[in-house]
Amino acid sequence: MNAHDNAAELEKRYDDLRQNIKNLGNVAVAFSGGVDSTFLIKVCHDVLGERAIAVTIRSDLQPAREYAGSDDFVRQEGIRHYIIDFNGYELECFKKNPPDRCYFCKKEILAKVFALAESQGIANVADGSNLDDTGDYRPGGRAVKEMNVKSLLLEAGLSKQDIRALSKNLGLHTWNKHSPACMASRFP
Repeated sequence: MNAHDNAAELEKRYDDLRQNIKNLGNVAVAFSGGVDSTFLIKVCHDVLGERAIAVTIRSDLQPAREYAGSDDFVRQEGIRHYIIDFNGYELECFKKNPPDRCYFCKKEILAKVFALAESQGIANVADGSNLDDTGDYRPGGRAVKEMNVKSLLLEAGLSKQDIRALSKNLGLHTWNKHSPACMASRFP
């Protein structure tokens, strides 16, 4: 496959993403301010306008620097942004520390995103899961599936590399941002 074919295939996946977003009609994006969620909320807002909102869960489970620039970004783009404070360390699963604690934490977080979305008349919640997230053990993915969260990047067949390339094309400041793990992953 040559560079032109690769570019054409990437453009097709991008078009598929936009069409899938349009078909939803409205969406609340779980917005961390990272590469994937910044790209996703940008495209959702471009397609749906005011019917796309960003919901950020601010937690001690992520370093504060990870949120840097996210407030400015949504303000500049005119995206409605909601912030929910969350302390994952208070969850019973942290005290018991089972191998799938991420499942329980993710489920709690997504419940908060769904509740906020519902309060705003938004029926759909989307996350930044992409093709690269399917290759390793991610117990939080089980919660995503169970709760019917839309993994629009994954559905469109977009990899992290694709998202970085498209983000760069869109002039997003996050196109080359590193992707840190949750702080809780530091606990055995």
